[in-house]
Amino acid sequence: MPAVKALRRLTVRAAFPAELSKLGEIVQNLRWSWHPDSLELFESIDPELWRRSGRDPGRMLGEISTERLTQLAGERKFLRRLEDVYDELQDYLTQPRWYQNQQQADESLPRSIAYFSPEFGITEVLPQYSGGLGILAGDHLKACSDLGVPIIGVGLLYGSGYFRQSLSRDGWQLEHYPPLDPQGLPIQALHD
Repeated sequence: MPAVKALRRLTVRAAFPAELSKLGEIVQNLRWSWHPDSLELFESIDPELWRRSGRDPGRMLGEISTERLTQLAGERKFLRRLEDVYDELQDYLTQPRWYQNQQQADESLPRSIAYFSPEFGITEVLPQYSGGLGILAGDHLKACSDLGVPIIGVGLLYGSGYFRQSLSRDGWQLEHYPPLDPQGLPIQALHD
């Protein structure tokens, strides 16, 4: 029987109990990928599923059982940690940072800066990089984010991630290109 190629992929988004709704906002901001408290919070949800999902909180939360979500919604310790991580993210997004203080002293500083790169290595969950250039560009974006620099990364969205390699029994390199589902990535399309 010939192989049938799927025409579409289905991305499952978790429906959270009201007490856990802030998880969705934390997942949508890639700051979680370099913020230790966010990473620890996600891992505490289900350590084994966290590892199996490749440390991808969106994927993990799409696979977690309703029973586990209900259990977490009733755990006061988890809810306090969630609230702390959420509050830190809100402060991070709304409080003036280094760049805003510089702008007060020098109003001629730009309001936004475009950073063009074919790839940005921010997190493995967004596999849009292959090596050094992408990792450097991703580190620049993370540092600018932490400093409050209004930088906008402009790059390419590839249809498949960079290949993963393995060896055949004969010792030949085999490439496996993972398909990327834009709906399952932590990105949002801009239309304006």
